[in-house]
Order: sequence, then structure tokens, then C-alpha cells
Amino acid sequence: MRIRVCQRIQAMTGVDTEVADRKCLHTAGLRLWDSPGFEAGFLFGDKIMAYVADLLDALNVITGGRMVSCMDEVKCGQHPFVIWKSSGIYGKQVLEIPGLIHGDANKEIRKVAVCMTMTELSIELAGATGVDAIVAHHPIADAASCGGVTLKDYLDLYGVAALECHEAFHGLHPGIAYLHGHKVGKSDIAYGGIHGNVMFVGEPLEGVSTLGDMLDRLDGFMDLDLEDQVLQAERRIKGNEGIQETSTLTRGAIRLGERSSRVGRILHIFPHTGFSPDHLRQAVAENPGVDTVLASISRVYEGHALIECAREMGLNFLVGNSHVLEILENGLPLAYALSALLDGVEVVMFRDRVTSTPVHQVGGARLREYAQHFSTAHLMGKNVLSFQ
Repeated sequence: MRIRVCQRIQAMTGVDTEVADRKCLHTAGLRLWDSPGFEAGFLFGDKIMAYVADLLDALNVITGGRMVSCMDEVKCGQHPFVIWKSSGIYGKQVLEIPGLIHGDANKEIRKVAVCMTMTELSIELAGATGVDAIVAHHPIADAASCGGVTLKDYLDLYGVAALECHEAFHGLHPGIAYLHGHKVGKSDIAYGGIHGNVMFVGEPLEGVSTLGDMLDRLDGFMDLDLEDQVLQAERRIKGNEGIQETSTLTRGAIRLGERSSRVGRILHIFPHTGFSPDHLRQAVAENPGVDTVLASISRVYEGHALIECAREMGLNFLVGNSHVLEILENGLPLAYALSALLDGVEVVMFRDRVTSTPVHQVGGARLREYAQHFSTAHLMGKNVLSFQ
């Protein structure tokens, strides 16, 4: 007999049935279980069938009920994780909706992909590898997430459902702190009243006493030496030493202090979320004993106001993993959880690898000739645009 996601949760974790059922509102609302074929549990050969609704239920269990149950819940404006993100650039704001963005909840799924940011590249890979649903960490939007066209047309072309979670996933596990070598004692996912402005305060884990220990720990977990070997192999195969790659360029580094500098209490920040020098001063004042600032996901470089502020206060400053590695920090635990909850569903991870190459060294001779010819023949001031 088919096992519902909520029943599977109870069997695996001992969560009370009533609690588990409340976390399966999507499926209950769709009355999927009352539809033909479900009365006695519907098996596909020896494999238990799973649906997009099951995937949504699994995400709801993982996030503690933070996913939206329907669009009416989005429109009412009361859901704490339905959030407008805007920097004031006209027309470029986006509404985060943790849940099913597009797709049929009744559609069977056999393969699910987890990614950080869904793009047209993700959709093409999904279509080519038989992925039925993509779970993206970051918000999904028309055009931006699908090659400049509409989501519906592109996703429907390959029969792919799309779901997102982002802020609804933040703060659910202490893994990012653990990887960087500290145990979280205090956390805030909206510091200073700014959604997404995540901040942790933590104590060093056993065996971590210096900035050098933190860097060595990161290198051990993230296997960046392997990424460097891949980069060296690519350069050798393509005969191009000018290729650079994000994860190897943005590995952890000390901005203030030495490898031997002692670490006491750690303030873990994420600069791209809007964390400011004023926030830094306030957080240090609120948390006596902080002697080390750790910035991860994003980083700051020499001369940045956060580094200068930390210097004034006599703090160590370390930058850890960059955004390119969040797929491993957040995406991999999420993928493992989905794999455990969705019986019979294959879960894969879509991982981006971004490289930089000098323009005149891209491709082979024929491709460079093509680029030179068409840029000269068609793009050098020969197109006259009219807005009349």
C-alpha cells in the first residue's frame, strides 16, 4: 500500500500523526487521495508512485509548514515568507512564493532536481535528463529564470514543474555555521528588520581555535583542491591558461588577522543581504565577547566599509565560502532530505560552474572567425533602431 509523505515522516522521525497531517495540507486540499486509483494505494509495478503534491508536502515538512498552500494565501498578504524583494529599480522587483510556482500538483514524478537558481540552463538540463520537477532555492520569475521568455511556455515544453523555497528554508539547520567551524548560539534571519539579513553568533567547535583552523576546515569539507584540478585539466585540454573559475577564486581568506589569530566568539554575517557597518557595531555591542567577524555566501574585499569598521573595533575578519558553494551548504542537505522522504523518487542536484575566459580565446578557430565576421558585418553601428 502506498505510504503518504506524512505517514513516512511519522515512521522515520516519530512525529505525531496529527502534526504530520497538518504539514500535508497541499495534498489534502487537492483531495488527491480521494481520486481514482488511490483508494487502496496505487502501485506502479514495485515502485510507489509519487506526485508533485508529495514533493510539496515533503518541502512543507522540511520547512516546518512554511510553504504556501494556495495562491489565496499568497494574495492575502499575511504569509510571513511571501516577500517582495525590491532594491527600488523600476520594474525589477520579485515576489518570493515558497511553494509550487508552476506545474500540475497531480503530475507523477520520478525524478527531481535541486538547484540554487533556476535558469534556462536548468530547464534544458531537466528536459534532457528526464527531470519532472525542479526545486530552486532562489526565487523564480518570468524571463529571468527561463531565458527571457515566459515560465509557463518553457516549463510546459518539457513537462517540468517548478518550486521555490528561499527565505522559508533559511535558518532551518546550522550546517553553514558547522562547516565554518562554529556552533550557533543565537540566530536572526531578519536582523535590523530586513528580510533575509541573516546573522549568527556562535562559539568555535572543538578543534577550532584559530583563523587558520577555520580555513583548513573549509578546505577539508569543500574539496576545492579537486575543483582546482578540474580547472587545471580544462586549461590543459583547451590550451588556455586564461580560464578562471569561481569556486577556486573565491575560497576562504583572512582579511584582518593572521592564521595564528585566536578565535573566541564569532559573528557570522552575509554582506549581500544588506548587513551594514551600523549593523556590525550594533551586533558587537549586543553580543559581548565577539572577536571575529565571519562573512560567507558573499564576501568583502580590501577597503570595504565592513572591513574598516571591524579594523576600528580590533576584530578578526575572515571570508568563508562564496555563493557558488551554497548548493553544497544548503542544497545538498535539502536534496538528501527529499530523497529520504520521497520513496522511489530519484533526486539529483544541478550545480553551476561559472568560468571566465578572455574573449579572443573562447572557442576554436572557426567559432572565433564566426564571431569576428558577424560582429563586423552586423553589429558595428549598422542597425538603426526606430521607436516611431
